Amino acid sequence: MSNIEKLFSLKGKVALVTGAGTGMGARFAQTLADAGAKVICAARRLDKVQSVADGIVAAGGDAIALALDIGDTASVGRVFDQAQQKYGLIDVLVNNAAQLDFAPFPDVDDAAWANLFNVNVAGPMRMAREFSKRLIAADRPGAIINVTSITGQQVLRNVPCYGSAKAAVIQMTKQIAADLLDKKIRCNSIAPGYFMTDMVSGYFETEQGKAETQKLPAKRVGSVEELDGVLLLLASDASSYMNGAIIPVDYGHVMLLA
Repeated sequence: MSNIEKLFSLKGKVALVTGAGTGMGARFAQTLADAGAKVICAARRLDKVQSVADGIVAAGGDAIALALDIGDTASVGRVFDQAQQKYGLIDVLVNNAAQLDFAPFPDVDDAAWANLFNVNVAGPMRMAREFSKRLIAADRPGAIINVTSITGQQVLRNVPCYGSAKAAVIQMTKQIAADLLDKKIRCNSIAPGYFMTDMVSGYFETEQGKAETQKLPAKRVGSVEELDGVLLLLASDASSYMNGAIIPVDYGHVMLLA
């Protein structure tokens, strides 16, 4: 193994990915496993994450599937207990799970707003809090990766709940990084642009979605494989001097919206 390969290697590390049953989360889990990590695939639907974990094991990796509801504090604690019993302390946390809600602002109701913030903001907070408490108690370093969105950096129409929540996670990333500076637990964020995932694939297959795609700088949406590099950067020692960073992966989309 070359020095560069060692720098990005996750051999001997344990990683937990939320929302790992489909889309970006499933890809993140596989990528971390390919880099040598033992991976906990977690999501509300156990059948989905079990399939992802089985695929990783079949390919020669090491992974388990656990049912997780990031909207529930007790569920978060149970998953960390179960993961720790299997693999020991978690070294890398990828806060990927999220919900998306399309609605113009006048149509937003209290329940939708509260639910989205509970999952998309309080959920990653609960995960990062449990993760950091355990590492601090053991005097261990770690890496938190929050998956945000360009909708948290620039205003896009008809996603007021989602955009506001992702903006909150961007600020939360910086706050966590600041408060954990002396604990050697880094917190950074990936802010994807438009990517083809189960959450949005239906829209991009419509005529309106296809027309919007042609307005993007790359004239296409991203493929989840195009997030591999930034994920491994933030998860590994290659980013040992990065903290509180928000990295757009969008082919310049957010830059052109500015």
